Amino acid sequence: MSLHENAARVLKEWPAPAADQEELRLAYLDHLAAHPDGMWKPCGDGHLTASALVIDPSRGRVLLTLHKKLRMWLQMGGHCEPEDATLADAALREAREESGIARGLTLLPGGPVRLDRHHTPCAWHLDVQYAALAPEGATEAISDESLDLRWFPYDEVPDVADESVVRLVERTRALL
Repeated sequence: MSLHENAARVLKEWPAPAADQEELRLAYLDHLAAHPDGMWKPCGDGHLTASALVIDPSRGRVLLTLHKKLRMWLQMGGHCEPEDATLADAALREAREESGIARGLTLLPGGPVRLDRHHTPCAWHLDVQYAALAPEGATEAISDESLDLRWFPYDEVPDVADESVVRLVERTRALL
């Protein structure tokens, strides 16, 4: 199964938690149906991306990266790569690369947490957002893509991040 087929299957099976999420789910499926290249950065009409909020529930905190290009505090994530077999694989790879936590990250069961569509300098990103549980004693390390990497208590996220990240944290916490 190709990554494109996996993404379509994941989105077909995902139970959207709210009407706005259902609208995005259907838009993502339409995008994939219309664009055989809809998983890849060169797709001019936008492309699916995969991200993961790294969360440490035992300490009530999330790990955010200060993105080098966007200069915003965000969850780990980005473009899918040819070696990614699934959207979940892409999200977990991005989480490992950008957090520096090489071992022990596990995705929250149940598939994506939410969807978020946003415009970036390269194109529209149709982001499929997961949550990754940090292992006990996880040690983070900043990547080349970040200006900073920092743990934030849940209640500080609205002070540093945009609404998309705040909604991702809220939805993840509701699923825990």
